[in-house]
Amino acid sequence: MNVGLPREIVWRGQTVRTSVWKNAVEGKRMVRRLNIEGDAQADLASHGGEHRAVFVYQLDSYNYWQDKLHRADFTFGQFGENFTVDGLPDTEVCIGDQYRIGGALFEVTQPRVTCYRVGIRMDEPRMPSLLVSHGRPGFYFRVLQEGEVQAGDEIVKVVAGPEGMSIAEIDRLLYLPGHPREKLERALRIPALPLAGGLRSNRFSKRSRTEAL
Repeated sequence: MNVGLPREIVWRGQTVRTSVWKNAVEGKRMVRRLNIEGDAQADLASHGGEHRAVFVYQLDSYNYWQDKLHRADFTFGQFGENFTVDGLPDTEVCIGDQYRIGGALFEVTQPRVTCYRVGIRMDEPRMPSLLVSHGRPGFYFRVLQEGEVQAGDEIVKVVAGPEGMSIAEIDRLLYLPGHPREKLERALRIPALPLAGGLRSNRFSKRSRTEAL
């Protein structure tokens, strides 16, 4: 479990306010509706809020990026995540899935919002686009039931999301070209997905281009 508060850093001659630096913590922390005790988001227009209260990233993706980027300097929280987890791959976790961890209950809402700040944290400007192109975005939780959580708590799936659309599928719909109509319509039927407006824009944009041709 990793938390961090906003800080100001100098990047390319500009001052950037960010909370992408997260540090591992021990012991129990209270998870509330908007964040974890000791954690906060700097840019509330793009991060945080009820549907992006907790960010999750996987140990398997850590290993993947260590190999791809030829790096061995990663620490927990390196990707700005609150929970570093063993398992829960983006190709299997679905929007609307619910998990109990410790005393709290969570619902999967959406993939990571691509942001240049993760590139600053990683000292790799390409990182936002790499996370999408390699299909390893990570995902957000909404807090359905507040409670205490600590490192080592078991992650128990208690509800499967409707439509069975994975984080990886939704990420491709949002950020990559080509949007199959059937998948867009399935995604729009998922109540837990807060990005339906963006998907509708993609859908109508595609239809307009097709009709123009």
